[in-house]
Amino acid sequence: MQDDMRDSNPSSPRFSFWRTPLFRLLAINLAMGSALAVFLVGGLLWLDPGGLRHLIFTDRSPGIALGLLLFGFIVTLGSTAMGSAIMAMGRREKEDDGPRGPGRMVRQEIGQALRRNGSRA
Repeated sequence: MQDDMRDSNPSSPRFSFWRTPLFRLLAINLAMGSALAVFLVGGLLWLDPGGLRHLIFTDRSPGIALGLLLFGFIVTLGSTAMGSAIMAMGRREKEDDGPRGPGRMVRQEIGQALRRNGSRA
């Protein structure tokens, strides 16, 4: 009974930040960017361009080099995913997709103007 009352309280300090839509949006996109970063670093190690895998794993402490490489990718791709999610928030899907203006060609407008004046094109 006591647990039910604690969970129904909206001002509960435990995990209340997950209820904020903006925080959830940023956390999800950070996780997607981090997953992409891990995938790309794994691909770099698998392809071994320029002997990168050899350089990392023959070092005395390969964890530091791998950690720094992964950290750089996570910062770059995570912030890119979060920034693109923030910038896409203000976009309206239905309103911005259609053509603007009457949608006729200039030649059609000239032909209609000539027909109204009695001339023929």
